[in-house]
Amino acid sequence: MYSNQNYLSDLLIESGAIDANSVTTLRTEKLGLTDEVEELIRRNSVTEEAVAQTIAKNTGLEFINLEQYEFPERIEALIPKDVAERYKVVPLGDDGLQLSIALVDALNFDLSDTLSTLLGRQLNIFVATSSAINDSLLALYGSDLIGGDDNVTVIGAEGAETANEADAPIIKMVNQFLAEAIRQGVSDIHIEPLERSLRVRYRLDGKLFEVGSHPKRLLPAIIARLKVMSRTMKMSEKRMPQDGRIQMQIGKKEIDLRVSSVLSNHGESIVMRVLNKTSVSLGLDQAGFMSDDLSLFRELVKLPDGIILVTGPTGSGKTTTLYSCLNEINKPDRKIITVEDPVEYELSGINQVMVRAEIGMTFAAALRSMLRQAPNIIMVGEIRDQETANISINASLTGHLVFSTLHTNDSTSAVARLADMGIKRFLIASAVRAIVAQRLVRRLCDHCKSPVTLNESQMKTLGVDPKRAEATQVFGPTGCAKCRHTGYKGRTGIFEIFLIDDEVRHLINDNLSSPQLRRRARELGMRTLREDGIRKVLAGITSAEEVLSTTMQED
Repeated sequence: MYSNQNYLSDLLIESGAIDANSVTTLRTEKLGLTDEVEELIRRNSVTEEAVAQTIAKNTGLEFINLEQYEFPERIEALIPKDVAERYKVVPLGDDGLQLSIALVDALNFDLSDTLSTLLGRQLNIFVATSSAINDSLLALYGSDLIGGDDNVTVIGAEGAETANEADAPIIKMVNQFLAEAIRQGVSDIHIEPLERSLRVRYRLDGKLFEVGSHPKRLLPAIIARLKVMSRTMKMSEKRMPQDGRIQMQIGKKEIDLRVSSVLSNHGESIVMRVLNKTSVSLGLDQAGFMSDDLSLFRELVKLPDGIILVTGPTGSGKTTTLYSCLNEINKPDRKIITVEDPVEYELSGINQVMVRAEIGMTFAAALRSMLRQAPNIIMVGEIRDQETANISINASLTGHLVFSTLHTNDSTSAVARLADMGIKRFLIASAVRAIVAQRLVRRLCDHCKSPVTLNESQMKTLGVDPKRAEATQVFGPTGCAKCRHTGYKGRTGIFEIFLIDDEVRHLINDNLSSPQLRRRARELGMRTLREDGIRKVLAGITSAEEVLSTTMQED
C-alpha cells in the first residue's frame, strides 16, 4: 500500500505519531518486513488517520476525511474504473483546471506523475486513509471493484489455499459473497434453504437484509465448499448440528468466520459470524460512553483487584467492551491472561487461552491453570457455572483484577444470577466492584440525518422533559446511498453502570430482591440503559425510535 515503508515509519517517529520502540521491536521480530506500516496499524501501534496526517504534513498536501465528504453525482465518470481499481484513487471534483483526487500513498511521486499522464489532467491531490479509500471506491464503482475473487485466501493448519481464475465456479461464487460481506462490514452471513430457492442474507448494524437468491440446486455444493474451508466440519454429516471456523485473508485483511450448520426443514442452513481482526476498534473512546461514564469506567479498570462484570444478551458488544478494557490497561509491567470461547480477536502482548471442552479445557480448568501463571489481570469470556464463578471470586479476593461477562437483562439482576449459581451473597458483595449492562443501538447516518420533533407520546415514554426537548435539536433517520437508505450507519453502546459501594454491599448482604436492589440503585444515582440512550438521542447520535425499541424491557 505504501511505497516506502521504512521512510514512512521514520516520519511517523519524527512526528510523534508512534513510539520508536514499536518500530524497533517490529524490525527485530520480522527482519526484512516489507509491509511495516500496515503491520504497525494492525497492532494498533498507530492509526490509519495518523499515518495519513503524517503523509499530508510531509508532502504539503491536505488530509481529507472521505467519510464526511459529499461526493457530487456521477463523480465516478471522471476516472475510469480500471484506473481507480489499479491505483486506488478516488475522484473528488473537477473545477475545469484541475482534477481533485484522493490517494493513500501521496509520498509516491511517480504514482502522481503516472496518474496525471493517464488522465491527461493536472491533479489536485488530497491524502486519505486506506480504509476510507476502499469504502469510497466501493460506494462509487460497485461491489466487484475492491479485491476480486482471486484475492481470497483460505488459511488452515495445512497451509494456504488460494482461489484464482482457474478454480471451479462454485468456489468463486462462495468467495464473492464472502468478500462482499467483508467489504460491507457485516457481522453475520446467513445461507438459508427455502422451499424452491437458496437465500443469502447479511446482518448489518444488527438488521438482516437479503442480498441474493439462487437456485436451490446449488445448496449442496455451497455447503460442501464451506465445510471444506472450515477443515473441521464433516461433509457427510447433515443431520447433526456442527460448528467450525474459517480463517481467511481478503486482500490484506485477516478474517475469522465462526460457522454453524443446522438441518432445517428445507436442507442445511449455514450461519457465519464475521470476526474482522484488522478492523476492530479496541478503545474505550470508541465504545460509546458519554464523557462522565467514560471517566468513571476508566477509574474502574485501574482498580488493583475485584471483579468487573459486563452483562447483556448475545450480540450486545460485551466481548468488545472487555477487549477495550484490556487494551486500556495493557502495559509492559502487567501480565494479562484471558480464557475465551473462542478467542475472537488477538491482542498484542496478552496471553489468550481458548476453551476446548473436548479435551477437558473448560473455563474452570483454564482458570485454575492461569492462576499458576501469576497474572495481574484475568479476563474470563463468560461465567457460566458455579465452578467458574467460585474461581473468579477467589481470584479477585486474592489480589487479581477479573473481567467477565454474564447473561442478564440488566445490571442489578447479575447479583441474583450469581446467587442462583450458588455463590454466597457476602462473597458477591466483597468481590464485585461494578456491573455494567449494555446494548447496541444504531447510529444515525451523519450524511442524511435530519431534525425531527419528538411527539408527546415519545417524550412521555422516554421520560424527557418537554422544555428540555424543545431546547435541544433532536435528529431522526432519512436515508441515503451511504447508509443503504436505512438512515443509520454503524452502532454505538448504551450503558447502565451499577457501582458496588459500601452501601450497596450492605443491601446485597441484606438479601434484597432484584427489584428492590434496582430501586435502591436508582435512588443512589444509577442511570438506566434507557436514560443513557436518551442522552444519546439529545446529543444527535441515535434516534428516539432506536432507543425505545432497544430498551423495551424497561417498560
